[in-house]
Amino acid sequence: MSDDFSAWVGRSEQVTDVLEPARSNALRAALGDSTPLAAGDAMPLLHHWLYFWNVVQPAGLGPDGHPAKGGFLPPVPLPRRMWAGGRLTFHQPLLLGETVTRTSTIRKVETKVGKSGTLVFVTVGHELAGAHGLAVSEEQDIVYREPAAGMLPAPARDAPAPQAAWREEVTPDTVLLFRYSALTMNGHRIHYDRPYATGEESYPALVVHGPLQATLLAGLAARSLGQPLATFDFRGQSPAFDGPVLHVCGNPADSGASLWTEQGGTKNMVATATC
Repeated sequence: MSDDFSAWVGRSEQVTDVLEPARSNALRAALGDSTPLAAGDAMPLLHHWLYFWNVVQPAGLGPDGHPAKGGFLPPVPLPRRMWAGGRLTFHQPLLLGETVTRTSTIRKVETKVGKSGTLVFVTVGHELAGAHGLAVSEEQDIVYREPAAGMLPAPARDAPAPQAAWREEVTPDTVLLFRYSALTMNGHRIHYDRPYATGEESYPALVVHGPLQATLLAGLAARSLGQPLATFDFRGQSPAFDGPVLHVCGNPADSGASLWTEQGGTKNMVATATC
């Protein structure tokens, strides 16, 4: 692929939203937490992904349910795209109810060729600032891929539970995936449209959102360490699917924690957190 996307590097956009508590509380309820938070409370880590919706008209959608390529992000001519990982630094808490501005900048576009074919990585930086200044600095890695060569394998259903100092279990059923898609305004059809996920993108089932897994891992780290997190880095390794139990795991490390999700004996996402 010879497309030159260098003109997109440095592009920036700015959006403002109010972190109204209802949306964050809806995710907490979907994950089994019945204690609501109120305006002025610190927002749970990574719940900022529930805000700053990019809602486009039907004519502006691509066949995968995402906004069509070529707006803020470069028009990469590869059909499959996903959020591959990211890095966050927490400067101070975001507060529910406050007005926050997110400034986004395309920092890098790289084309690589590997065993799975051509890959294009787009790195987007975000800075979120509220009334008291910068709160979160973030980089997101978005990867574009060629069509799958064949159906990806389904996770084993009889694998033993992983050994970890901290471990929680989540059942990623269709209701949870639908709710998270709705709360993040994520129209990607691999998360709720089974015929599309299996027939068009060759997944064996619906795909569990990477950001949802990252949110579960950051929450586990914060609860287990009992201290505010300074940084959180995560990277997807293998897709997780609806149905089998998803294990959310962590071990203490010198500066914080080493974390991962696991389904059917396969690690799906790995992460590190520092305090």
